[in-house]
Amino acid sequence: MTLQFPRDAAPFIATSRDILRAYGIEVTIGSNFEDYSAIIKAERKVQNLGAPFDFEKFDLKENHAFWLIGRNAEGDLIHTQAAKKVPLNGKSLASHLLTRFRDFPPPIPGVDFDRSRFRATPGSHKIMGNVVYHGEVWMAPEEGRYRGSGLSTVLARTGLFEVMRRWNADFIYGFMLRQVAFKGFAERMGYMHNEPGALKWHIAGRDHPLEAFLTYLSQEEARFLLDIPVEDLMSQAA
Repeated sequence: MTLQFPRDAAPFIATSRDILRAYGIEVTIGSNFEDYSAIIKAERKVQNLGAPFDFEKFDLKENHAFWLIGRNAEGDLIHTQAAKKVPLNGKSLASHLLTRFRDFPPPIPGVDFDRSRFRATPGSHKIMGNVVYHGEVWMAPEEGRYRGSGLSTVLARTGLFEVMRRWNADFIYGFMLRQVAFKGFAERMGYMHNEPGALKWHIAGRDHPLEAFLTYLSQEEARFLLDIPVEDLMSQAA
């Protein structure tokens, strides 16, 4: 598959590779989610594997899903993300999630699935066709070395580029907890829409539910985003 960006994608690839190499970061992309699950269990102790990428629950075929990890020069895991195609069977994402939102819980114990709910946002009615879910986004917490350096912007766009390269998606979507959204993470990730109130998760032992925003961008927006010089985005994000 060839992506028809406004400009050739080669500069994005080359510049991103140079930036990551300058930080000593090596990116690996794979499709075996049993391997990915083992990596998460062994090396990402602070965040459990997200339910949408549990190979024991979902059929994550090689041509329908991938994961991406970043390691530093010492070989330590410093970044993760993953994506998979979501068959909507002619429905909108709003209709799909009315019965399937429980497939996308937060990666914490004690979720009360009976009390939790999905509320269709304006954008969810528009999201149709070839749709991809993007999640598992995690960055090592070392402030200044990774976070706050603009690296999350480069790595996020590497994942979005891989989604478009593989599937040329009509829409890419994910969910973002309210406290994370309020820190501007959607902008650093490159998502152009961030709609509040999409999910409310009731958690055992908590007085108030967790709110998740629906975050997404269209094919046209992804092409626009990936045409922006990545070095400019990184300097702005930092």
